[in-house]
Amino acid sequence: MNRFSEMGFTKDSWKGQRGEYWVLAQMALLVVFVVVPKFVPEVLMDLPKPVVYGIWVGAGAISLLSLLLLGKGVVDLGQNLTPLPYPREDGQLVQTGVYGIVRHCLYSGLILGTFALSLWWLSLTHLAVSIALFLVLNAKASKEETWLAEKYPEYPEYQQRVKKLIPWIY
Repeated sequence: MNRFSEMGFTKDSWKGQRGEYWVLAQMALLVVFVVVPKFVPEVLMDLPKPVVYGIWVGAGAISLLSLLLLGKGVVDLGQNLTPLPYPREDGQLVQTGVYGIVRHCLYSGLILGTFALSLWWLSLTHLAVSIALFLVLNAKASKEETWLAEKYPEYPEYQQRVKKLIPWIY
């Protein structure tokens, strides 16, 4: 139980005051991504080999970016890491490292990782779950940003300077 309290969970956590239900929605979608069957339309099965190899190269590049965002994000956050969107009481606002490129790099890594696997498999069902994950994590990030702006006066300037979820794009 001590590990859960270190992550920000309390005995009252399931009242949803710190965004616990966003974490559940995120986890549920990741489970769905793992168990949903692949659906590859006939038209994608008949793509020329060079096109498929090009898609795989793109998926591989996106996967590497995903791993970089996830790994570096965890390292750069350090003791500030929590699965909850509510900031830690003893936390600091991290704006350096990968957080100088994208504000929610852990969410970005998850989104890009599922998108890359969807491309690799050419699976429309997995692509649909990736889109749902993007929508949930975007909403979770928006809620988190409300709390971050309340806690850190410099957060609005950071929002203007650094993209939210997709590096250099969004």
